Amino acid sequence: MSDIPVLFVQADNLPQAWEKTVLKVWLEGIEVKTQYDSPTNPPSKDATVMVSITNPFAEPRIHKNFPGGPEELEVYRQEVVDGIHDHWIDPEAGKWTYTYHQRLFEYLTKEAIQANKDGWSFPPVNQIKYIIDSLVDTYYTRRAQAITWQPTVDPPTGDPPCLQRIWCRMLRNEDDSLVLNMNTHWRSRDLYKAWFMNVYALTELQKIIAMRVSEKLGENVLVGRYMDISDSLHIYGCDFKVAEPEIKKMMNSSYIGRAWDTTHPAFEMMTDEARKNLASDPDYYAKGNK
Repeated sequence: MSDIPVLFVQADNLPQAWEKTVLKVWLEGIEVKTQYDSPTNPPSKDATVMVSITNPFAEPRIHKNFPGGPEELEVYRQEVVDGIHDHWIDPEAGKWTYTYHQRLFEYLTKEAIQANKDGWSFPPVNQIKYIIDSLVDTYYTRRAQAITWQPTVDPPTGDPPCLQRIWCRMLRNEDDSLVLNMNTHWRSRDLYKAWFMNVYALTELQKIIAMRVSEKLGENVLVGRYMDISDSLHIYGCDFKVAEPEIKKMMNSSYIGRAWDTTHPAFEMMTDEARKNLASDPDYYAKGNK
């Protein structure tokens, strides 16, 4: 088969969306090699996938069994939303070439950086502020977007951005309240190991945008549906042995037994601990602490 499958998933919340999407790609995705396979790895499961989550903040919001845990989830949320690891960006020293936070909140091209070194003054572009201001100016605008890709920087690197674009638009409910919809567009995505944390962090950003638009407009703005669009959403062959037991659970029972509310004591305890550790040292977990 030479056509990449195009799949659609509709879900009520994040844990349900992750499970339904994993099953959809596992059962209907195409088998295809990747650039990262070893000779013994089976081909990955892959598809172009659109996932619509009706209420991304509906409970239960947390899946207990996604690879990682509450600490890793909080670290990643702060990395995307607050930029706690932007100081790791230093491509000339062989370190990170970007973070999503830096590309979204402080977008600056390689050429602009060099021009600034030569005495020019090109300020970084806060694209999230642009989204907020655009929605405040015209709530139904189609131009409220942010991008990450830099053609002169990203293609040669070994780890170019997966997230490509965020697009937001607001509509009014029947009661005249405003609702913020968000679409995110992804070039390539690890469904089993990365998707859940990606969506958790991006919906947190969606909530922040809604709050700031609400503050500026002086009226309530609700968080609406979240749409996740991936050109290549995949489960790597090297992860099949780890993923298969979880997939069997998904096939045989409801996700509810594998999901937590954000108010679950264990989730709250581990998340609070992570916040305290990161407040004292943003590199706390990178240093191998646990």
